[in-house]
Amino acid sequence: MSVQPMSVVTFQSGTFRGPDLKTEMWSSGMFDCCQDTQTCCLGFWCPCCLACQVTSGLGESHCLPLLDWISGGMIPPISLALRSTLRERYRIQGSIADDCCMVTCCSSCSWCQMARELKARRSPTQVNVTPTAPPGIVQVTLHPSQPIYALQATPMAGLYHPMA
Repeated sequence: MSVQPMSVVTFQSGTFRGPDLKTEMWSSGMFDCCQDTQTCCLGFWCPCCLACQVTSGLGESHCLPLLDWISGGMIPPISLALRSTLRERYRIQGSIADDCCMVTCCSSCSWCQMARELKARRSPTQVNVTPTAPPGIVQVTLHPSQPIYALQATPMAGLYHPMA
């Protein structure tokens, strides 16, 4: 079980604790292609491939972005929905209007930024067992700046007997 930090906003009439407050920033800017040239090249030379990779990284069907190219509308609806989903999932500051402008005016840069964000947020999980930790406690690091401490799953003799 992990404990998520909760944002606190003070109003005149009291305190409101809101888990839905957007407190994070994008890990890279819209035009920071030099941070990840491999992703930027993929976004430039084969934007549909990058869009499919990002969509898969968000847990959606990798073919979903292809609907943007066959929809023929001014605003790409799938790109807009996925950018908003990523922003809401990681509580990144912004609005649907910002997302709409980004995917409409510079779709490739938007997909590159989303890919860099997923890479930054999905760093490899590390499990550290320290000799000074109490028995049964492990440290799980999902994001380098936010370690989570969890109970180690070990069989406990005598506590559960299904046929007893």
